[in-house]
Amino acid sequence: MTNTTSHDTTPSLRERFVEDMNLHRLSRATQRNYLRDVSRFAGWLGRPPDQATDEDLRRYQIEQRETGLGAPAMNTAVSALRFFYTRTLDRQDLTRKLHRVKHPRALPTVLSREEVTRLLDATTSIKHQAILSVAYGAGLRASEVTRLKVRDIDSERMLLRVECGKGGRHRNAMLAQDLLVLLREWWKIGRQLGVMHPDGWLFPGQHYLKPICYRQVHRIAAEAARMAGITKRVGPHTLRHSFATHLLEDGVDVRIIQVLLGHAQLTTTTLYTRVATRTVRNVVSPLDRLGMLPGAQAAPDG
Repeated sequence: MTNTTSHDTTPSLRERFVEDMNLHRLSRATQRNYLRDVSRFAGWLGRPPDQATDEDLRRYQIEQRETGLGAPAMNTAVSALRFFYTRTLDRQDLTRKLHRVKHPRALPTVLSREEVTRLLDATTSIKHQAILSVAYGAGLRASEVTRLKVRDIDSERMLLRVECGKGGRHRNAMLAQDLLVLLREWWKIGRQLGVMHPDGWLFPGQHYLKPICYRQVHRIAAEAARMAGITKRVGPHTLRHSFATHLLEDGVDVRIIQVLLGHAQLTTTTLYTRVATRTVRNVVSPLDRLGMLPGAQAAPDG
């Protein structure tokens, strides 16, 4: 995005954009993506983005499509431009020709319970095991795992407080008894190493005053999967997918899972019904209830 030098106190266009994103509590990753996409549009436009017309935005989206840009990337750009023109410039009229691209949503990769056990056992340190155990045991996003603080552990109510999750929403996540034991062990070792403090990060990075970064969490998950001999493509979000799927297979109501995951829409959570294989296996086919095939016995109505 083009910046103009100003000698007064009026914030630049970029500064106003960042202020608006902070005001709406967009995550750092989202802010980076939005800044990138608006800057890319400004580069294509050849002039400051506040001078664009609705036809410029339409042509830009058409050309992006013609260059073979994937639907997810196109939709991210649409979200960025809509936010910029609607929130920062108060020009909602310019976005009427921006359209999201429909695309089939891929099924998430899910680990079996046995694979999760192997993965956690393959970690190289108690810190790494605790990180991945939180991702699976509480169903947290990697960004939420990295931002946990020691004080977010509520052992009395057996909850993890998740502050500023996706969309800036706060929520309580479940804290399993085995996870609490593991976190207490990590606390003892971390204290001995001098990296754990009552008001500090639950998982410090290279410096104890900074949290571990998302990329490192991803590397930890991928390395543990490799050591465990798991050939699936595994990241920290795979453990969140597995958490939701396993709860669904255990008969937990999908609305409760929605709350635990912090999903704004129930439709997002119901995606896991398509990968919950145990749930599918437990469903009795109407054909089996008829008992009309040779040697078959009608299943009882339930």
